[in-house]
Amino acid sequence: MNIIGKRNIFFILSIAIILTGIVVAIISGLNYGIDFTGGTLMQINLGKKVSVNEIREITDQFDKNASILHAGDNKEKIIVKTTLDLNNKNRLEIFNKFKNKYNLKDEDFIQSEKFGPAIGKEIRRKAIIAVLIATVGMLLYITFRFELMFGISAIVALIHDVLIALAVYALLKVPVNSSFVAAILTIVGYSINDTIVVFDRIRENLKVIKRKNYDELVNKSIQQTISRSINTSFTTLLAIVTLYILGVEAIKDFALPLIVGILAGTYSSIFIASPVWYLLKTRGKNIRPNKA
Repeated sequence: MNIIGKRNIFFILSIAIILTGIVVAIISGLNYGIDFTGGTLMQINLGKKVSVNEIREITDQFDKNASILHAGDNKEKIIVKTTLDLNNKNRLEIFNKFKNKYNLKDEDFIQSEKFGPAIGKEIRRKAIIAVLIATVGMLLYITFRFELMFGISAIVALIHDVLIALAVYALLKVPVNSSFVAAILTIVGYSINDTIVVFDRIRENLKVIKRKNYDELVNKSIQQTISRSINTSFTTLLAIVTLYILGVEAIKDFALPLIVGILAGTYSSIFIASPVWYLLKTRGKNIRPNKA
């Protein structure tokens, strides 16, 4: 397995996906949820569990992109989120549709709130700060435990994973909300764990393989850890995919970016982070990878 010799193929593949996502995001924008844009939230007690599809028969009349969550021990309550700025009259009209269909009482209209765009901007700012703090913390940790080149390579892989997740969200028009931010922070931790496993093996192999054979060093280290990375990711994905299939919508909002992030993180720890480290270590040196 000559990962280093074929590194440009992996780089081009990742760049193509990321650029496609960026173009789509620029043209049509990301589908920000109420957490980031502001909007309206309504909580209604239906008295029984009702499927999301049945609820959408009503919500689609005012917003086909409205988010629907089940709440309560028996999932008899629903939370409807929309980026639309609905006034009191609009909200009452929507509730009356549920009231007439499910024979509800006025007290079943539990909660109704409006979120201004200023709140959404503040949440977005704090989300960016949280991701930046996590990234800087990872860089300092890896630099302390290994060396700066390892740290830079790991951060490149982390940025790659976040951009891949954003690209998928842009392409599929999935709402970007607070669950997405929590998932991104989880992805950062998971991805760095996979990357550290490979880097730790590279550090160990540096003691026995001549430094001028960096391509052999990296390829051998990847071969020794690739089974562990794939098996760990596969078992993790089984659990998360199950959550996505069987979970409520709130769980799905968290599980989807995790699925994308784990796939991207496994890929980047093998095909991005280590080749980037190789390039940093051999820059300015007349070293060419073996054509195997």
